[in-house]
Amino acid sequence: MSVDKAIKLEDSFIHLGLGATAEPLPPFDGPQWYETYAREHASDGPEGRLVSFHRFTQDWDVWEMHPHGSEVVICTQGTIKLTQEFPDRTRKTVTLGKGDYAINPPGVWHIADVTGLAEAIFITAGEGTQMRDRAAFPLDE
Repeated sequence: MSVDKAIKLEDSFIHLGLGATAEPLPPFDGPQWYETYAREHASDGPEGRLVSFHRFTQDWDVWEMHPHGSEVVICTQGTIKLTQEFPDRTRKTVTLGKGDYAINPPGVWHIADVTGLAEAIFITAGEGTQMRDRAAFPLDE
């Protein structure tokens, strides 16, 4: 695909696929978008990566875990407090400011809290992503 105009990452995420390919994706329109994306790019297996941009004004209400690959979180605005829960149930918290990044290793549950407005770019090995409700696994347990 040639470039004939700039594309905003918040409008069109990117799929990084096998053979070092990069493909712009349809606009994000809610949680069902991820199901369609996973189905359409399943043949890339764990080597496929989703590059996405998200804006947050409140804490996440679910934990995430990516079993087959790492996820890079790059804070582009605001402050993000990222909590990771490792398989032995120990937890580590890091605060990201503009320009900071963290890596969520494979198999590590993670959740984020924000103060005010925060934005981040995610590079995710999303195959097999799992989610669990924050209320069932509170941070203060």
